[in-house]
Amino acid sequence: MPDVVDGHITQDAASERGSRRRPPAPSNLRTGFDEAAARRSNDSSFAPPSRRPDYDDVAARRSLRQQIAKLERELGAVFASAYPRRGLDWQVASPGGPRVLGVGELEEVRDALADRLEDARRTLRDRAYIERKNLDRIEEMLAEPARFKWVRISNADIGEPGCKYWHSRPRIGLIGMLMGWWRVKISSGCP
Repeated sequence: MPDVVDGHITQDAASERGSRRRPPAPSNLRTGFDEAAARRSNDSSFAPPSRRPDYDDVAARRSLRQQIAKLERELGAVFASAYPRRGLDWQVASPGGPRVLGVGELEEVRDALADRLEDARRTLRDRAYIERKNLDRIEEMLAEPARFKWVRISNADIGEPGCKYWHSRPRIGLIGMLMGWWRVKISSGCP
């Protein structure tokens, strides 16, 4: 069966009358409007359908919101892993009032969260390094208490809760200090 486009038989359909191959769809069916009719029309208001102008903004905002959610989850995980340490700010600031944020504002929120996450990771890494050094010092104190005279390390210094501390002190007071008899006294905790 020949293809009829604008009242004319197409060349493909005329040359392939015997074949069973399906002919291509007319161009006005593929695009949703008749381009030839649009060109013939003198009406300037007739235009092809276009995408929503804010479609890219919607996709960008969705992507930014997903990135912000991921950063907030990572920030929460960092603070959860930091427990029982104190001094890390865990609150997430609001950009101010209920409203739909634009792409620029969402980028600012994302960048601020990324900076804050990096700062929290750096602080936690630094604290973990110091705590590891303090644990090593406790082991050295227990092995050689005379080398660490009057050194005192608390649970907070090693990142644990409680009031316990390790203190290198002389045995038997002044006599032990003069004789070089040092020991590490471990407190029993909070009074």
